[in-house]
Amino acid sequence: MPIHPQTARVLACLATSAQLDYSALDVERFRATFQVPSPSASLRSIAAVSDRLIAVSHGALRLRLYRPHGAGPFPITLYFHGGGFVVGSPETTEGICRNLAHHAQTMVVSVDYRLAPEAPFPCALEDAISALSWARAHAEELGGIAGELAVAGDSSGGNLAAALAQVARDEGIALRHQLLFYPVLDCCFDTLSYATYRDGLFLTEAMMRWFWGQYLAQGGAPEDWRASPLRRRNLSGLPSATIVTAEYDVLRDEAESYAERLRDASVAVEVRRWAGQIHGFLLFDGVVDDATTAVEEAGAALGRAFSRCGAR
Repeated sequence: MPIHPQTARVLACLATSAQLDYSALDVERFRATFQVPSPSASLRSIAAVSDRLIAVSHGALRLRLYRPHGAGPFPITLYFHGGGFVVGSPETTEGICRNLAHHAQTMVVSVDYRLAPEAPFPCALEDAISALSWARAHAEELGGIAGELAVAGDSSGGNLAAALAQVARDEGIALRHQLLFYPVLDCCFDTLSYATYRDGLFLTEAMMRWFWGQYLAQGGAPEDWRASPLRRRNLSGLPSATIVTAEYDVLRDEAESYAERLRDASVAVEVRRWAGQIHGFLLFDGVVDDATTAVEEAGAALGRAFSRCGAR
């Protein structure tokens, strides 16, 4: 279907970053130009939001904690924001995290991981691993359930969530679910969605090539599954997944390919492609009606995953 009219109006306001010359762009200029969406107009009421600094090998890591209404204890979902590994913060995804906490009745721990190029691959994943370890160790203190954890993220945050799910499996940590919103899953640019939507739709091929260049700046290999989770040969034993894609997104096909590979490995997967939508549309909750519905549906799927495991 055509681009949704509400989304088309958003696109008209996002033209600046798409017009940059990515062949000669420094990160400071990109960050100064990048437009972070305003807070959502439809934030759900939750019981509490607080920030926490935890000690990690490089110093401190900031976490933002979202607690839903209710007595608890609650399952815990680690959330990783998008931004091409270069921009973004828990503030960027405030609306998504609040609404997931409400709809899934889960504690959400949003991770302010280190950004590239100052902290290139695999620094962000190392922070994700540290956050998971901390959440497991401190679950009771948070009002959570140590054995009922899930991972979630959008775009590059979806990459970290998917890679963390694989790390957890390798280490014998049983996660309950992985919720991936239009995730980056492969350092590859040869899919049909890349060929069809490479320009003019917010996330462009040139932008993605630049993002990958920043993230893998110090010799990270694109074929390393920790950077490209789609390339992991063995996907068996991973947690069930909900994968949300957008019709007009260069990343659409790699996300849907990941869903197919998970199914082939006997992992339960739900995939929802949003017709007429672009990469990042969830950030425009309150302006784009589909964003509100998509997060509500995804939160319900996350809640069902916990329910199947007896966490609620």
